[in-house]
Amino acid sequence: MFAVIRTGGKQYKVAKDDVISVEKLLGEPGETVQLDDVLMIGEDGKAPTVGTPLVDKAAVFAEVLEQGKADKIIVFKKKRRHNYRRKRGHRQDQTVLRVLEVSPTGTKPKAAAKKAAPKKADADTKKAKPAAKADAPAKEDTTTAKAPAKKPAAKKVAAADKPAAKKPAAKKKAPAKKAEKE
Repeated sequence: MFAVIRTGGKQYKVAKDDVISVEKLLGEPGETVQLDDVLMIGEDGKAPTVGTPLVDKAAVFAEVLEQGKADKIIVFKKKRRHNYRRKRGHRQDQTVLRVLEVSPTGTKPKAAAKKAAPKKADADTKKAKPAAKADAPAKEDTTTAKAPAKKPAAKKVAAADKPAAKKPAAKKKAPAKKAEKE
């Protein structure tokens, strides 16, 4: 089953497990997003259902893979013979989506419910781990604690305050004078 959806002012033909980049949508990576602007739904061997302008109750569910930026676009404006040139760049924010399900009735996919359940189980195990650590016997305190090691005394404190002495520049020897010819 495939669908034609509209998001960010553009139209995309999508099917299950497609990965698409669209203009920025709200959502963190791993969240499920519902796209309600379905313009058409079709199946192999059947006539497609075309909306007027949208298909009623249809929805596409997708998982947010990442939030990022598109490649840079250079915007260059020029008016000849007027000494007018402007160069600017732009990077559009975008969201990468993986289509989970195309639903003609608008029901949520089962895969999203399965993914939500393990997250709750992970939260329960995280809560259980600190409790296990609390049950463990505490380490015995040593009454004879060692004194912290002393740092060696700084030597040549006065030398550290002075800037390093400069070496005198080597003197250049004058070239030897040639004997005058007679």
